[in-house]
Amino acid sequence: MSSSNANPFAQLEKSFNYDGNVYKYFDLPSIDLKYDKLPYSIRVLLESAVRNCDNFHVLEQDVQSILGWTADLRQGTNDVEVSFKPARVLLQDFTGVPAVVDFAAMRDAVLDLKGNPEKINPSCPADLVIDHSVQVDFARSSDALGKNQSLEFERNKERFSFLKWGARAFNNMLIVPPGSGIVHQVNLEYLARVVFEQELSDGSKILYPDSVVGTDSHTTMINGLGVLGWGVGGIEAEAVMLGQSISMLLPEVIGYRLEGKLGPLVTSTDLVLTITKHLRQLGVVGKFVEFFGPGVAELSIADRATISNMCPEYGATVGYFPIDENTLNYMAQTNRSEKKIKIIREYLKATRQLRNYSQQEQDPTYTDTVTLDLSTVVTSVSGPKRPHDRVSVTSMFQDFKSCLTSPVGFKGFGISPDNLADNGEFQWDDGKTYRLQHGSVVIAAITSCTNTSNPSVMLGAGLLAKNAVQKGLSILPYIKTSLSPGSGVVTYYLRESGVIPYLEQLGFDIVGYGCMTCIGNSGPLDDNVVNTIEKNGLVCAGVLSGNRNFEGRIHPNTRANYLASPLLVIAYAIAGRVDIDFEKEPLGVDKDGEEVFLRDIWPTRQHIQEVEHKHVIPAMFQEVYSKIQLGSRDWQTLEVSDSKLYPWSAASTYIKRPPFFDGMSRELPQPRSIEKARCLLFLGDSVTTDHISPAGSIARNSPAARYLSDHNLTPRDFNSYGSRRGNDAVMVRGTFANIRLVNKLVKRAGPRTVHLPSQEELDIFDAAERYREEGTPLVLLVGKDYGSGSSRDWAAKGPYLLGIKAVIAESYERIHRSNLVGMGIIPLQFLPGENAETLKLNGQEIYNIALPGSNLRPGQTIEVEANGVRFETILRFDTEVDIAYHLNGGILNYMIRKMLE
Repeated sequence: MSSSNANPFAQLEKSFNYDGNVYKYFDLPSIDLKYDKLPYSIRVLLESAVRNCDNFHVLEQDVQSILGWTADLRQGTNDVEVSFKPARVLLQDFTGVPAVVDFAAMRDAVLDLKGNPEKINPSCPADLVIDHSVQVDFARSSDALGKNQSLEFERNKERFSFLKWGARAFNNMLIVPPGSGIVHQVNLEYLARVVFEQELSDGSKILYPDSVVGTDSHTTMINGLGVLGWGVGGIEAEAVMLGQSISMLLPEVIGYRLEGKLGPLVTSTDLVLTITKHLRQLGVVGKFVEFFGPGVAELSIADRATISNMCPEYGATVGYFPIDENTLNYMAQTNRSEKKIKIIREYLKATRQLRNYSQQEQDPTYTDTVTLDLSTVVTSVSGPKRPHDRVSVTSMFQDFKSCLTSPVGFKGFGISPDNLADNGEFQWDDGKTYRLQHGSVVIAAITSCTNTSNPSVMLGAGLLAKNAVQKGLSILPYIKTSLSPGSGVVTYYLRESGVIPYLEQLGFDIVGYGCMTCIGNSGPLDDNVVNTIEKNGLVCAGVLSGNRNFEGRIHPNTRANYLASPLLVIAYAIAGRVDIDFEKEPLGVDKDGEEVFLRDIWPTRQHIQEVEHKHVIPAMFQEVYSKIQLGSRDWQTLEVSDSKLYPWSAASTYIKRPPFFDGMSRELPQPRSIEKARCLLFLGDSVTTDHISPAGSIARNSPAARYLSDHNLTPRDFNSYGSRRGNDAVMVRGTFANIRLVNKLVKRAGPRTVHLPSQEELDIFDAAERYREEGTPLVLLVGKDYGSGSSRDWAAKGPYLLGIKAVIAESYERIHRSNLVGMGIIPLQFLPGENAETLKLNGQEIYNIALPGSNLRPGQTIEVEANGVRFETILRFDTEVDIAYHLNGGILNYMIRKMLE
């Protein structure tokens, strides 16, 4: 909190007493009558601006701008820039390791520039949950969990040691050890404060709304609990950790009204897939979505969190559910103290931030509103390549068949009609012969924060498994089935409700506590399965309860991947194929030879809720989270240095000091135009961060593999790109290494490009190295929605290290544009109606981009010249802060110079 003298809104400070303590807060409703019509999400931005206003980091004008939010605010005409200081930062290990690496390198840089390195610390709470490392190497056995966790520690011991060092070396940083659960679920059940209490120097406490930015795009899940939060790039999160505010354009807020009730056989997953498709079609990129209406009261907090989780898939910045009594009841259920809940309720009432969804007079004004009747939602999946391509289960079998023969694209595989019957046989360990065909399921995984946080669908899956086993149904042995709970609480209530033995009998043994299959850590498929798929060119399927199914993400050999509820994951696994008509085709026969249909084993929503109310209790959360920071014996015995500066090892292939600050001076570098640049890649629409950022396994013929081999590692020890995010030499070699990358400069999909002067086709890294040796700067030509998907900082760091100076795109996903700016890469945008094709660019040109030195302005037009063709682009520096970062060479360089001041 700023001192009373510095804050022009200090007179708004009020207090109340509770249990002998004085609690202060800012009386927001007294600011202006406009307050009561502000969306609840905007009220959180307003409170932060009022409390932090010092006319330095946060200006009085920021407060007035937020208070002046109007419903007619429209994207494209909106240039209202405000500052926002989140209450905390959330990290997971894949993105957290490079953040801690950067902090360690920043300490070295400050020391080199004659400053005090110990000033580099998080100034706001930073929570890091290690959840992205564990893989499904072992499945369908009772010892799979122990084996996977043991292998996880063996592979990642060096990374884990580094993180444990960081927890000791840096103040204000909490690290949750591996094996605890998925970051977003741990955030929901344990880390979230809902309302912060901060101790003041006079012994009183200041209360303010919890808010968070995280280095994972699904940070948005916490909006289901009424905590405003979204994903940012790692570099932007680091700036927040260092006390900087986020500069953002005041958003439109779309009101999404829910009414009615879900049907008895419909799950929250079906609801979220419906909303995802609806909002993606509506177009909400860069906007807030706020849910309201009587239907919201019908949803549990876990249901709301499921919807908020998928926010990146429908493109909004947040999908916000204002706090109501259900929120506070959830806090009690998850073992937050009665005293804390009473204080929170008192504060929320005083500041009019406690919502009653049935009172229409509380509805704020929105930019626009849309409505969904919950009773219209039907059982659904999404796929085969994008999370917003929803398909009703009743039409799924026909949709898949259509996808097979449709041209290659998001809904097509380009299979010739002559090859539709292709299949292949293989022998399994049981001595039997099995046949794979198009549509055969080879991976079925209950995984990811989207669903494992929700007891209704997890218990629903368990009850369905129980019914299936009792009917005598089973799953083919070659299908890789797995269950990765989002926290220990899930295991607790699955065990107490008695469904775990049935899940295990079907092959859904617990394999680990982490994201696992959803992020591509699905582990290997059996060689017989892989060989049969590849030999016969089969389109086989993965079915998972995840949130992303982009090409190449889940497994290289599952070309079709469908997002589904945990119940449907089991159903499709029993069926063994995705082209089944559940209405007409049985799953199998029971012990009496009678056909068993899906409807015969599907539990009702009412039955699931009865089991949930009985078995999901506060004592479980107390038991699990009271020990969460201890970690396993392996974690406890890790020995780490007590030094405040990290002792880098030249021999390490996991943790390496990055080159971002090499040669840095206290003075600003001289701004330069981009001259005689070459196009490294010419890409189309919807290039995701899965295409850009290194992810998944390291291919044996890749530049990264060659680097690791040169360091005397065998393929068995390569591990994944995610596990090596702390080593820039590996990561730059894996940038754009996705096998599905379509680069128009070459004829086939894959991580290849053309070194244009020689016309030689090379691996992308090798071409970039050749350009670097020649002193040639690089640009990218891309289409719409560049950088959609996860908020991966290496999707910007990697291109920066490849020598890319600018990207010219039709449009950008919000987080990725911010990351590019943060790494000093210039994002340029074609004028409306123009693109590479209309300008007749083919990527072979030499590019010159004239920049006006230090006279940059947000959104100005910049001329690009390519082999005599001149065209205007929009400079996507959206704020003055973006320009300040660029002039410093990036956000981290900016922060170091600020620290030295």
